[in-house]
Amino acid sequence: MGSTELAANYFKITQTEEKLRNDTTIDTEDKANQTHFEVGKKVRKTMLEISGKAPEDLPTPEKSIKQIEKEHKKLEDKNN
Repeated sequence: MGSTELAANYFKITQTEEKLRNDTTIDTEDKANQTHFEVGKKVRKTMLEISGKAPEDLPTPEKSIKQIEKEHKKLEDKNN
């Protein structure tokens, strides 16, 4: 997951949180889940409008975080 996708996910989470906090009509788990879905659709639409790329079409890093952490641990172990 690259920085653009991370930022989009974080933005979706923060905006959903704001909506849930400020909209007193969202009073069930189903409504909260629907709100999260709707906010996600808007974030996705905005990304498409701005960059022309959907989140699923963004490039993925060559290495996963777990791979990088494993390599980092090996280097630390080697240096100690």
